[in-house]
Amino acid sequence: MIYKFKSRATADVLMLQPVAERLLQLIGKTTPAPTGIITLEQALHAIAALEEAILREETPDPNPKDKAFGAAAPKELGAGQDQAEGQHVTLRQRATPLIQMLRRAHKAGQPVVWGV
Repeated sequence: MIYKFKSRATADVLMLQPVAERLLQLIGKTTPAPTGIITLEQALHAIAALEEAILREETPDPNPKDKAFGAAAPKELGAGQDQAEGQHVTLRQRATPLIQMLRRAHKAGQPVVWGV
């Protein structure tokens, strides 16, 4: 399933279901959510929640031994490894389009909706 986030203030943002649902969970929405809205009142909280999650992901773990099988991180490629095997799409890269949409929509006084 594809989530299509829409606002009258911006272009649409399309995301695959796993990514969209992770971002929605981070902002406090119940998933799966085939339809929904991020109101003007919720937009600033949603932006802050996404930015906080990004910072948590990007902050180095002081105790890496305690982190068993944590989030995959970029690795150096060994001989014979494909370039795609060493790449990792970060939360920042996945969340930025939605954060930008939320900022623009909030500034224009418009909600962000999906599935309608």
